[in-house]
Amino acid sequence: MSADTWLLDRGYRRLLRPVLFRSGGGDPEQVHDATLAALHRVGENRAARGALAALLARHRDPVRVAGVDFPGRVGVAAGLDKNGLGLRAWGALGFGFAELGTVTSQGQPGNAQPRLFRLPEHRAIVNRMGFNNAGAAALAARLAAADVVRGNRAVGIPLGVSLGKTKTTPLAEATADYLASFRLLAGYADYVAVNVSSPNTPGLRSLQDAAALRELVGTLVDEARRRDPDRPVPVFVKLAPDLSDDALEELLDVCTDAGAAGLVATNTTLSRDAVAGHRHAAEAGGLSGSPLAARARAVVAFLTARTTLPVMGVGGILTADDGRAMLDAGAVLLQVYSGYIYRGPALVAELNRLRPADRPSTTTRG
Repeated sequence: MSADTWLLDRGYRRLLRPVLFRSGGGDPEQVHDATLAALHRVGENRAARGALAALLARHRDPVRVAGVDFPGRVGVAAGLDKNGLGLRAWGALGFGFAELGTVTSQGQPGNAQPRLFRLPEHRAIVNRMGFNNAGAAALAARLAAADVVRGNRAVGIPLGVSLGKTKTTPLAEATADYLASFRLLAGYADYVAVNVSSPNTPGLRSLQDAAALRELVGTLVDEARRRDPDRPVPVFVKLAPDLSDDALEELLDVCTDAGAAGLVATNTTLSRDAVAGHRHAAEAGGLSGSPLAARARAVVAFLTARTTLPVMGVGGILTADDGRAMLDAGAVLLQVYSGYIYRGPALVAELNRLRPADRPSTTTRG
């Protein structure tokens, strides 16, 4: 760890994080909302953005994946910024891209509170947010107001958008629901991620069944090609860590045949083996953070051994060693969420210094 990164790490963990974790009466969601509001203010201040970027965005490693030029390999995972409040700040904080959302075609409040729980002893989080967001039209309006157009880097970094199903939409109408969001947002997104793996919307994971996923991904890919035959927006598919190897292999075939540009592995897990006995272990929802690391890496390694599709690795990345292991498993991009909560900007600074081992160029085909 470099001297400046060490200072960032020490300052965040010893000074800022304790204050944040006590704020809002200890309610993680209140802290999350307040932090996003602060990031929005920072993002609107050009001088503040410049100062942060000079400190935090110096060591990014550019890479081209699925036809998109990423200035760095480390991105904001879906869920951290559902409504795009921090879209101007993420690049200044050292990230090479940000995946906004998950967004649904209709705005919705999400599940009942409380729905976000910290497990500090395990450096983990349990959430059952339920895709709380303002809706696809609201996100499209925010991106338009920021002069974002696909590929123009108006906010300095590429933006992905994670799409989910509106809770009240019947599963039989899921494809139409995703398509409505896609049509509103595809013109702003450098890539689109199809979230069919959150455990917090009833029935959503059934969309990982082969027939349902084939219809959904095929429809979105066809729409992308119709909108821009020469340069269709890349469609990634986000998979759950709780799938068996047989299921992963089947879904990999479906994604390839349907024309997906890549994969995101993984979402949160329903497993509680690593946190058994913790007071929040029995809370419903998905578990993220350090306990997910080994399984997420295993899924990434399984997928990359069987495909040339690029894979974004996400899950349990809290140290440079975690990031290195994920790159060694075959990931070409990294995403963080829980790790950023526990480690702050120092984590991104550490990860930006990593360089993957030489790999066949097909893994980043574009």
